Amino acid sequence: MPDALPLRSGDPTELGGYEILGRLGEGGQGAVFLGRKAGETGTVRAADHVAIKLLHGGLTGDESARARFVRELEVAKRVARFCTAQVLDADVAGDQPYIVSEYVPGLSLHHVVRSEGPRTGGALERLAVSTLTALTAIHQAGIVHRDFKPHNVVMGPDGPRVIDFGVARALGAAGETQNVGTPAYMSPEHFTGGEVGPASDMFAWGTTMAFAATGRPAFGNDEMATVMHRILTMEPDLGDLPEPMRELVLACLNKEPAQRPTARQAQERLVGAASGMTSAGVPVPPLPAFPGLPADPAAPGSAGAPH
Repeated sequence: MPDALPLRSGDPTELGGYEILGRLGEGGQGAVFLGRKAGETGTVRAADHVAIKLLHGGLTGDESARARFVRELEVAKRVARFCTAQVLDADVAGDQPYIVSEYVPGLSLHHVVRSEGPRTGGALERLAVSTLTALTAIHQAGIVHRDFKPHNVVMGPDGPRVIDFGVARALGAAGETQNVGTPAYMSPEHFTGGEVGPASDMFAWGTTMAFAATGRPAFGNDEMATVMHRILTMEPDLGDLPEPMRELVLACLNKEPAQRPTARQAQERLVGAASGMTSAGVPVPPLPAFPGLPADPAAPGSAGAPH
């Protein structure tokens, strides 16, 4: 059985036709359990396991918490299944709201870097291309993740997956636009009250790649006020991050959202750097080139495009 913590007193043992096998984690919104279809006997294949997110009992009577849970379900269902944990089942209207997703075996990027050390060479480039592909798909679906960070990238056996859309929003949706996320991976606009859009995810991608390559956040991991000051006024610490990743990450960490590349542009840059050609068969232009590139028409609200 995949690694899971024992159930605690009061945890459900069955939910919505699923047998609960153990705990995978817990956050402010709810607990995540490992499960499988109830009644299954014999050897269970890894593919038969599921992850079940259950809204905390203390939040079931909170209308805003339920609304966020419903939004998480709606957003996750819109994301291409190749880049996240696919939603398989859900009941968000009952007494015990839950969402059942594909179980992706693997540790978070944060855990892998902490235990094995920074990513280098081809491993770092594969991580970068895979996560840019995921963000391209997420933004094309009209979604802003808003909490992209090493903890939310699972290093699955078939490649990285982006998870946890608990604070994600559809582009143009009303609601809070700032102070949502993890300070070390927040963009300047999170703190200044600006619009948190796809460009904010790209800033978070840049800080995440810096962590993957160096083992530390690009702006430190101190108290929020200190990190905020660094993000707003200082240059990132990229250590020995090599080219071509270095210039790409720096472009993503531009203080101005409109000056950052879109996920598609960044992907083109990184893939093209290996051959010296873009997908259109023309030489990759030197930086700074992103501000002059046309906005990605398939990613509404992307950097440089009208919101």
